[in-house]
Amino acid sequence: MKDREANRLSARAARYARVGANMGGVAARIAGSRLFGIGLDRSQNAADLAAALGGLKGPIMKVAQLMATIPDAIPPEYAAELQKLQSEAPPMGWAFVKRRMTAELGVGWQKRFASFEHQPAAAASLGQVHRARSLDGAELACKLQYPDMQSAVEADLQQLQWIFAIHRHMDPAIDTTEIAKEIGARVREELDYHREAKHVALYRQMLAGSEQIHVPVAWPELSTKRLLTLDWLEGAPILNFRKTGLETRNRLARAMFTAWWFPFSRFGVIHGDPHLGNYTVFERDGEPSGINLLDYGCIRIFPPKFVGGVVDLYHGLLRDDRELVVHAYETWGFRHLSREMIDILNIWARFIYGPLLTDRVRAIAEGVSPTEYGRRQAFEVHRALKERGPVTVPREFVFMDRAAIGLGGVFLHLRAELNFYQLFNEAIQDFSVATVGKRQGEALAGAGLDSSHH
Repeated sequence: MKDREANRLSARAARYARVGANMGGVAARIAGSRLFGIGLDRSQNAADLAAALGGLKGPIMKVAQLMATIPDAIPPEYAAELQKLQSEAPPMGWAFVKRRMTAELGVGWQKRFASFEHQPAAAASLGQVHRARSLDGAELACKLQYPDMQSAVEADLQQLQWIFAIHRHMDPAIDTTEIAKEIGARVREELDYHREAKHVALYRQMLAGSEQIHVPVAWPELSTKRLLTLDWLEGAPILNFRKTGLETRNRLARAMFTAWWFPFSRFGVIHGDPHLGNYTVFERDGEPSGINLLDYGCIRIFPPKFVGGVVDLYHGLLRDDRELVVHAYETWGFRHLSREMIDILNIWARFIYGPLLTDRVRAIAEGVSPTEYGRRQAFEVHRALKERGPVTVPREFVFMDRAAIGLGGVFLHLRAELNFYQLFNEAIQDFSVATVGKRQGEALAGAGLDSSHH
């Protein structure tokens, strides 16, 4: 046990040294320019930061990309560079995979599968996926975590604290303390594949009966804390369907809307990572019919009253009821709001809610690319907060905003034209905080999740 702990510590120390060496030069230059008033070329520093992080695989890549998709968590120059990073880690070779599988399922693990492909079907920031077949012929997806990920995550989250600290000194309009806590909590959760299996069970309950969305089944007898075996869901990347007819594109966009907003409005649960690799399109009778949800690591469970705030803000903006708008912000944990601060927050609120406020068929946004969606509004808010701020963003916002921006990007990729007002009003029909609380409690208990954790 002591040896294992020592190994973990040494792995973490090595990671600190490696990340520290890469980041040190960038951090020193930023700090120096701040201290001595030297002109700072943010674009160059952003490129240097991306280069420093790009040499590292694993969780820091996940964190970097995550930060790039949260509007205004970091300066826009940094976000643009970090979004270019790919989270494809070099896959583990077969000898390595055999050792890892033996560590998880024991000697003779191969006898528990009819077949297990040597080459990974996909490689990501925390692990890689192998296709396999069960003894009774079911097609499986086995997600195997890379070794020493816990050490890597802790070291990388420390670097994240440094990045946020530098940003707070450079640009203190938004206090990122709560954002850093939230990212840390979710990334640590993603290491626990037992928990992810429970998230899968939760989504199977919440989306039971939906013909548009397929959720896999977990195989507990072939899973551990660092190995997750699910049904293999056959499908094609969603971007393959950008040039299909409008009816098909709209069908897929509606499925995406349902997959994200139905669990949130009914159960207070959101998938915090609408990344293009996390879902594929399945066909029925040769027609693209709906989406497969593949990854359940980044799931956020909200207090029911937070969902109440989302619905209150919607109705406040719809009816131009300023009191209800203020009540919604206070429900979420914003404090000491002046009239000016409310007007600033409303810039962002009107952007997020804009497509939901008019009862007509429309695109999610006009004249903006999927990668630019939300950037202009974030810049406006930032500029206004520089004069009035700082404001502390409640931590629940991180993945809420991220989901909204990620989905908006997908709708733009698909060039979908939908009545978002009707879709949203269907989702919040007969809404009450008490009902969400009751449904959430039952669903979490059914999936074996502890509601007090949230």
